[in-house]
Amino acid sequence: MQREQLADFLRRRRTSIRPAEVGIAAGPRRRATGLRREEVAMLAGMSTDYVVRLEQGRSSRPSTQLLGALARALRLTDDERDHLFRLAGHHPSPAEGVAQLARAGLIRMLDLLHDASAMVISDLGEVLAQNRMSLLMAGDQTGFAGDDRYLAHRWFTRPEARTGHPPEEQDRHARNLVADLRAVAGRRAGDPTVNGLVERLTAASPQFRRLWTEHEVAVRRADRKTLLHPRVGALLMDCETLVTPDLGQQLLVLTPANDETRERLELLRVLGTQEFPAGVG
Repeated sequence: MQREQLADFLRRRRTSIRPAEVGIAAGPRRRATGLRREEVAMLAGMSTDYVVRLEQGRSSRPSTQLLGALARALRLTDDERDHLFRLAGHHPSPAEGVAQLARAGLIRMLDLLHDASAMVISDLGEVLAQNRMSLLMAGDQTGFAGDDRYLAHRWFTRPEARTGHPPEEQDRHARNLVADLRAVAGRRAGDPTVNGLVERLTAASPQFRRLWTEHEVAVRRADRKTLLHPRVGALLMDCETLVTPDLGQQLLVLTPANDETRERLELLRVLGTQEFPAGVG
């Protein structure tokens, strides 16, 4: 861990970001250039004291999870993110079990989509980042560990993951998840991460095992589905998926499909955050 270099890099990146880039109003009395430490802490979901210690070179080595949160908060590019990991003494590759980090360009797109629910998802169905509207609709989907990071694993192994979908749509959603995973397995043939996930799902879920043998293949693109929110009820959403050139990450954007849903989303903005059953996707 290169503490002094890490501290300098974090300070410089923090002071180079305009508040408006991360959705923070500057205000007429603001004197600080860039972000304040407490704002970085808020965006990264950590304590201000820890951010201070990092910038002063007094902290213990941060975990890969904390580094990922800092990279998102500071809107680091892929090269900057890798540099951050190396300064902290970690290998930047996600191949060793480190959660993938949303691409910087996709993070910026999340910031621009104020009125739509949007999230960045890996090709295996791990939610990497969400905007505010997505958090209001689905709760925080980024804090899972192990195989539960993947939408398909939660769907087929945790009954509570299905409560956000009406019963009449659950079979179609299950088929879509399996068909999308089949497409990933084809692109990443021989990848131990993909193969291991498929093997564990096959052993854990008879439904997954049955659907997997049907060999349906479909990459997630456009869809219409109903989400059941505990405070505002049924939300009929149009779903559009944009993928990166290497197909490694997806930007999933949900917009209201009718006026009733649009009104319920406006109400949700007023009500604020509410925990939503895990597994929305």
